[in-house]
Amino acid sequence: MRAGHQDVRARTSCHRALEHSVMTTAVVVGGGPNGLAAAALLAKAGLEVTLLEAAAEVGGGTRSEEALLPGLLHDHCSAVHPLAVGSPVLRELDVERHGLRWLLPEVDCVHPLDDGTAGVLRRSVTETARGLGADAGRYRALLRASALRWDDLACDVMGPLLRVPDHPMLLARFGPPTLLPAEVLARLFRTPQARALWGGVAAHAFRPLSEPLSSAIGLGILTGGHAAGWAVAEGGSGAVARALERVLRAHGGEVRTGVRVTDRARIPKADVTLLDLDPGQVAALYGDLLPARVRAAYGRFRRGPAAFKLDLAVEGGVPWTAEAARRAGTVHLGGTFAEVAYAEREVAAGRMPDRPFTLVGQQYLADSSRSVGDVHPVWTYAHVPHGYDGDAREAVLRQIERFAPGVRDRIVGLRVTRPADFAAANPNFAGGDILTGAKTPLRLLLGPRAALDPYATGIPGVFLCSAATPPGPGAHGMCGAGAAEAALRHLAAGPRGTGRRTRA
Repeated sequence: MRAGHQDVRARTSCHRALEHSVMTTAVVVGGGPNGLAAAALLAKAGLEVTLLEAAAEVGGGTRSEEALLPGLLHDHCSAVHPLAVGSPVLRELDVERHGLRWLLPEVDCVHPLDDGTAGVLRRSVTETARGLGADAGRYRALLRASALRWDDLACDVMGPLLRVPDHPMLLARFGPPTLLPAEVLARLFRTPQARALWGGVAAHAFRPLSEPLSSAIGLGILTGGHAAGWAVAEGGSGAVARALERVLRAHGGEVRTGVRVTDRARIPKADVTLLDLDPGQVAALYGDLLPARVRAAYGRFRRGPAAFKLDLAVEGGVPWTAEAARRAGTVHLGGTFAEVAYAEREVAAGRMPDRPFTLVGQQYLADSSRSVGDVHPVWTYAHVPHGYDGDAREAVLRQIERFAPGVRDRIVGLRVTRPADFAAANPNFAGGDILTGAKTPLRLLLGPRAALDPYATGIPGVFLCSAATPPGPGAHGMCGAGAAEAALRHLAAGPRGTGRRTRA
C-alpha cells in the first residue's frame, strides 16, 4: 500500500533561497541522508557538486543488508520513517520518481502491557483515539488539528526554531505542549494504555522524560505519523539513500565513496563546503580556523545515550500476547509509563537498567520482500548508557519474551551490534549515540550552538549539515536542507553583500 499524502510540490517551497542560486561548486563531506539531501538540493539548484563518503556505499545510518541469511533484509540503523515520508525536502526532490516507494503496515505502533492489553497507534487520529477509551477525547484534542495541517506545519517544525514561522498561528497551537516534560503531558491521560503509548513515543528522544521539551520529539513523531503513517521503504531503508543518490546524479552531481576525510587538505576546494559530520569532527578538521566562540561551543558538544541492537531471524514471526502487536510495524517494550521513565532516567545517568526501553521493528509486515519464506527479519535495539561495553542481549531478549512468551524457540539467527560497532561503522555515532548528540532542551532549541543560523560554522562558506543541527535525527533530510539553504544564501550575498563568492 502506498503512503497517501497531499501533493505539496505546487505550494511555495520551504527553501526559497534555492531559487536564487548561481553556477558554482560545492563539496559535501558525508553521505548520510542529510549530506545526500544537501548535495541533491545544491545540484538541483545548478551547482557542480561532489559528495565524499568514507564507507563503500552512501547512506550512513540509512542502509540495509542481508545480515543473517541470504535474502533476509535487515536495516542497519534507521528503520521506520514517520517523519521522512512527509518530509518537505524529500517531496521537493521527488524521491518517489527516483525509485523510492513507501509502504505502510496495518498498525503503526503498539505498546503492550503485562496484562495483555496495549496502547495501539493507528494512522487515523480518530481510530487511535477510539481504542483509548476514556482518553479518546483528550487524544483527539491534542493531535487532530495539527495532523490535519501537517503539510503546512512541517516546514516550521522541521527547521530552526529561531526564525519567523510561515504559519505562526498554527505553530502557536502546536508549540506549547512540546515545551512540557513528557511526564507532565502524560498526566493528560487517565488510562495506563494511553500513558504507556505516549511514553514509548516520547522515549525516542533518548532523554529523561522529566526534562523540559522532552515532549517535542514525541509530539512531532505522532503528528507526522498521523499525517502520513509510520512508513518503511520498500527494499529496506537503504532505498531512501539510493533514491537521493539518484537525484544527485540526475542533476550532474558526483559521488566518491571510500574517501575518509581526517585532514581538510583532502577536501577539494569549492565555493561552499557542507559537512555531514558531528561538531567534534568539524572541530578536529577546522579547529584553527573556527572562531573562538564556535570552537568552544563545539568543544562542549555532548553525547547522548547509546543503542544496543539485535538483528533476529524469527521463524513464524514474534508470538506477541497483544494481538495488535502481531500486525504492527513497530512495537515499543517498556511496560508502564513509569517503567519507561525510570529506564530512560537510569540510562541518561550512565546506569544500565534491568529492563531497558526496547524498540522492535517488524518492517516485513509492510514489505514482504524482506523475508525468506516463513523466516522474518526482526530489528530491535535497547537504550543503553553512552559507551556501554557490556552485553545487553539477555536484557533485550527478556523484554521481548516478557510480552511474547516462547519467542526464543522461534529465533533461528541472531546478530549483535554494540555501541562500539555503531561508532566503528559511522564516526557520527561515537559511543553508540545514534542521534548524533544529546537532545537536551538547549540543543533541541538551538542546535550545536546559540546562533540564528545553526548550520553556519563561522568560517565563510563552510556549513554543518548533520543530525546535530535542527531538526535532528531521522531519514527526513531536513538538516541537510537547512544547511543547503544557508549555503545558497551565502553564495547569493557574497562577502559583505558584494555578490562575490568566496571559496571554502
